[in-house]
Parts: sequence; C-alpha cells; structure tokens
Amino acid sequence: MMEVTNAVYPAHEQLQEFFGSPDDGPFVMVNLIKFKERAEYADDPSIDISGREAYALYGEAVSQVVEGRGGRIIYSGDVTGLLLGEVGELWDMVALVEYASQAAFMEQMSSPDRASIERHRHAGLAGQLNIRTKLRPT
Repeated sequence: MMEVTNAVYPAHEQLQEFFGSPDDGPFVMVNLIKFKERAEYADDPSIDISGREAYALYGEAVSQVVEGRGGRIIYSGDVTGLLLGEVGELWDMVALVEYASQAAFMEQMSSPDRASIERHRHAGLAGQLNIRTKLRPT
C-alpha cells in the first residue's frame, strides 16, 4: 500500500531533487491540501478563525504573486468524495496551479510578496502534497 505523508514545508532533499531536475518549461502543480480545524497564528494567538479561512487569506494574495510571474491558478475546489482507492483521511481541497518554469516557481516562492503572506498559509495548513505534472507531447 502507498504511504502518504502531508507536510507544510519540503525537506531540503526534496527541494534539491525538485529544482535539480533538467526538465524545465511550463508545468502544473497539483496541490492536495489539508486544513487545521482552527488556525494557529504564532505571532497572534488571539486570531480566532478556521484553518480554511486562514488559508483563503493566503490563497487570495498568493494568486497575485503567481500571476505576476507568468503563472495562473487553473482550478481550486473542495474535495467532496472518493470514488476509487482508499486513504485514511481525505484532503480538504485541490488546487491546480500552472507555472511558466521552475525558475518562475522558485522566484515566486522566494519573493518578498509571498513572505509577507506566508503566515496565513502556515497558520491554516495541517499539511499538503505538491505534485509536479507536465503535459505530454502529442
């Protein structure tokens, strides 16, 4: 059986493998997202919103960061059921995000604009999977 582990940040080895790939050009990232029940803001514990609400604040702002570097959010929706296979617990949301290249992806990940909104992502996320996909040539 396949083991699945959600994470909030990639391990150093995962970053090296991802960005060390010679494959470049446009790609679509599949984001399988799991929210915390309640957001956890380390810098302000008095904030009382759900993890989903915190992540929505991040999502709204990060879409501008992604689009500013030639990317786009293709799809974002709630997970409502499972037809095939088994998982211990379903993800809460799926998002498909297209990036122009690995360089564009790295640039948006390290941009000051993203850094200023990252607190919402961290507060709301229980974990996620990010899966890079590439359109097959026809």
